[in-house]
Parts: sequence; structure tokens; C-alpha cells
Amino acid sequence: MSDNIVYIGKKPVMAYVMAVITAFRDNPKQVVIRARGRSISIAVDVAEVTKNNYLSNITDTVTIGTEILESDGGTRNVSTIQITLNKSHEA
Repeated sequence: MSDNIVYIGKKPVMAYVMAVITAFRDNPKQVVIRARGRSISIAVDVAEVTKNNYLSNITDTVTIGTEILESDGGTRNVSTIQITLNKSHEA
């Protein structure tokens, strides 16, 4: 199941787009893009570039949330996003 999850960090958008395309080769039905904090905008860019420029018949489902992270000074809330890309086999 974790083969079809792409975690977004600080790399360029195209690096993650290629990772999504590769993940679709391994699992042709569904790929999940996950990001936290400032990487959320990169995750949205990755999903849009993949849908609009590289793969056809892609639908997306977006789930947002908050994680509580503990640090030296206490706890803090960090926003999260999960974009599930589903490939439909319609003509």
C-alpha cells in the first residue's frame, strides 16, 4: 500500500510529478500525494501538473486535516493535505 504514496518535501515540483507517474506504473488505479505545512502548495502543484500535462482521465479527492506535533517548546498544530489521484479507464 505504501508504494502508491508520494510524500512531498522540498524538492522541485517536477521531481514529485515523475514520482507520481512512476507510482501509477506500479499501481495503475490510485496514487496518494501527502504533504504537511509549507509543502501543501507544492503538493497541489504536483497534482495539477500531473493531471493537466501528463496523465488523462484522472480524478482527485482532497482530504485536509491538522496534526499535533510536539517540539521542545510544547505542541503546535500543522496543517496536512492528502490528494488521492484515481485513474478512470473511460474512453
